[in-house]
Amino acid sequence: MPDKILIAGCGDVGNALATRLLADGCKVWGVRRRVEALARGVQPWRIDLTDRESFSAPPAAFDYLFYTASADRRDEDHYRSVYVDGLRDLLSALRDADCPLRRVFFTSSTAVYGQSKGEWVDESSATEPSAIVREAPETGINVRLSGIYGPGRTRLARKVRDAEATATASWTNRIHVDDCAGALHHLMRLGNPEDLYLGSDDEPVTTADVVAWLSTELGVPAPAPAPTENQPERLNKRCRNARLREAGYQFEYPSFREGYRPIVRELLSRSA
Repeated sequence: MPDKILIAGCGDVGNALATRLLADGCKVWGVRRRVEALARGVQPWRIDLTDRESFSAPPAAFDYLFYTASADRRDEDHYRSVYVDGLRDLLSALRDADCPLRRVFFTSSTAVYGQSKGEWVDESSATEPSAIVREAPETGINVRLSGIYGPGRTRLARKVRDAEATATASWTNRIHVDDCAGALHHLMRLGNPEDLYLGSDDEPVTTADVVAWLSTELGVPAPAPAPTENQPERLNKRCRNARLREAGYQFEYPSFREGYRPIVRELLSRSA
């Protein structure tokens, strides 16, 4: 029997994951506001994750849940409705329907790490745990993703091209959308996964180094270094992906260079 999988909050990462799962022969359902934007082959479940009253009976007895929802407003109440209440209500609905959930995946952000002096952070670094997932009776796995980029997420490259980028010396961390999906797919098939992974590529890098490289690739002048007082504090840390690597995952885009080259080529072709 093919695995039945629900991707709740099926945006860019969810669609990339769904494409891999469908190629595996899985049956995939997705929840998102614009169901017409679901990847080809994904069946919609038309519910609102922030409104428990909108939940209809689950369309299948799901084996796996990927909760990849993201907030579209920056206020505490909305964050709680999406990341806390939405997940709790959905798990409750699936359990009430006797879905045989084997694993529950929750994607969050490495922004939960408050280190700001260039420190290395990993799964043992201090932050608030995702208790809903960790306390779930199913195998719960939290994957904290760093800055996601890829097709359609070209803001930094466009700013460099248009001479609007800032060259700060703060450390930044990235992961390509295809590696987000690849890591989740890999962990789904892993025999004995840990309950927490950092999803970030092999090379933390300063914004100044990224924009300098992009400037060279785009054939435009590099921006001048930003004054020290303009350096962002919250973003200045380095994420270590050793646990994900040790779990056997091989990155398709191990650094920003491999990931940004297709984006640069697309921007140059449009300009031409």
